[in-house]
Amino acid sequence: MNDNLDQNLSLAEIAAIAQISPHYFASLFKQSMGIAPHQYVTKCRVERAKFLLAKRELSVIQVSQLVGFQSQSHFAKVFRKYIGITPQAFKKLH
Repeated sequence: MNDNLDQNLSLAEIAAIAQISPHYFASLFKQSMGIAPHQYVTKCRVERAKFLLAKRELSVIQVSQLVGFQSQSHFAKVFRKYIGITPQAFKKLH
């Protein structure tokens, strides 16, 4: 999953790779990881975004695209929810 964060990672596609039904995959994943697959992907995207923003070489827009968010506003909303500050504020701190 981490190698493909910039892509649309649907539950059906991930389950197909594991050769099991989406429902069964989601159930096993949550049992194993403690969170749903979608939450895990979002968490990974935010963590990668933190790393990229700290490097300061890329703009917030570029980072949002590289980690797979459909829009900068969605990225900012999710980032703020997980980290407590906006991506721009995070970038200025690092």
